[in-house]
Amino acid sequence: MATKKNMIKNFDIIIVGGGAAGFFTAINIAEKNPKLKIVILERGKEVLSKVRVSGGGRCNVTHACFEPNELVKFYPRGEKELRGPFHQFCSGDTIEWFEKHGVELKIEEDGRMFPVSNSSQTIIDCFLKATEKLGIKVLTGQSVQSIFKKENHWKIDTQTDNYAAEKLVMATGSNPKIWEMLQEQGHAIVSPVPSLFTFNIKDSRIKELPGVAAQVTVNVKDTKLESTGPLLITHWGMSGPAILKLSAWGARILHDKNYQFTIFVNWLNDVDFEDAEKILKDLKQEHAKKAVSKKSPFDFPNRLWESLVLASGIDAETKWADLSKNQLQNLTSQLTKAEFKVNGKSTFKEEFVTAGGIDLKEINFKTMESKIHENLYFAGEIVNIDAITGGFNFQNAWTSGFILANFI
Repeated sequence: MATKKNMIKNFDIIIVGGGAAGFFTAINIAEKNPKLKIVILERGKEVLSKVRVSGGGRCNVTHACFEPNELVKFYPRGEKELRGPFHQFCSGDTIEWFEKHGVELKIEEDGRMFPVSNSSQTIIDCFLKATEKLGIKVLTGQSVQSIFKKENHWKIDTQTDNYAAEKLVMATGSNPKIWEMLQEQGHAIVSPVPSLFTFNIKDSRIKELPGVAAQVTVNVKDTKLESTGPLLITHWGMSGPAILKLSAWGARILHDKNYQFTIFVNWLNDVDFEDAEKILKDLKQEHAKKAVSKKSPFDFPNRLWESLVLASGIDAETKWADLSKNQLQNLTSQLTKAEFKVNGKSTFKEEFVTAGGIDLKEINFKTMESKIHENLYFAGEIVNIDAITGGFNFQNAWTSGFILANFI
């Protein structure tokens, strides 16, 4: 019977994690160093599963923000640390990289970028083709059980095999088990909390309005958290970019509140109470004989207007001329500072994002190497970096993988 020592599989580089960051890193390393023996170890039955579901199955590859100093502003955690890396490899470089590998990207109105094919399979095929061409070994069903360093080699034990390599790249995303193993190796982990989630709200004003959207400003009561952008009313509460941004920037604060908090929604976006009141007084003069609830005088759907009018104590037949001072003020409040109680959260589509991971102080962002251990590198969401929705989390994966490949 072979001894355990004889069963060790040796490589130059082991990459743990068969997701976007792991594949991109492996491909870039192999293109620069064709002679290196590289393996990707994936715990699941298939690789790139998060790529498959991202962007509703279309894969939101990156965002059309080409200025590094602007791009970093989309990262609630990692803004300062990513500035240097984005000067090395930014969204424009991502477009060029994929074009060189046979994938053309397109920009949508909101700046998100997708493959022209509108299918995440295009990205998956691109990565699988490249790994095969470059001779990178891709092994599935390899759940890592232990990580340790022996002399100048890293040893990885999975449920079925033992591996050794001089250099180790961790690209496992938000994996608590792996974080625990790295903690045992001396790394500090910032405890994970959810980011990018929607708000659960039960409220008669929005109960019948799923699908209605408006450009708003949202504030979380008793905090400095504020967000502007489109808000979407859903069956369970509120979603859309304005809410998702709040959830990302407020990930820790909202977690500490146990997802029970109050928000104020300004349905008029940047119009304050006083200006809104003046607009309503003008409308009262102008449309004296018309019913208040009939037509929205603002840039949002009639159904939402009717609901806010009703919530202000104004019935469906009331004419503008008959509005009392109290009703007019109630309506102004509903328009500019409508209060909603949030009771819990829901995951945004399949795109579960976590705030937390390897403490950023323990990483050299010029190389993505650990400051604690030589020849240990990190790529993607395993570190305490996360972004709002729109292709930014993938951009972090591409940038960290590219930088790592230059220095490994």
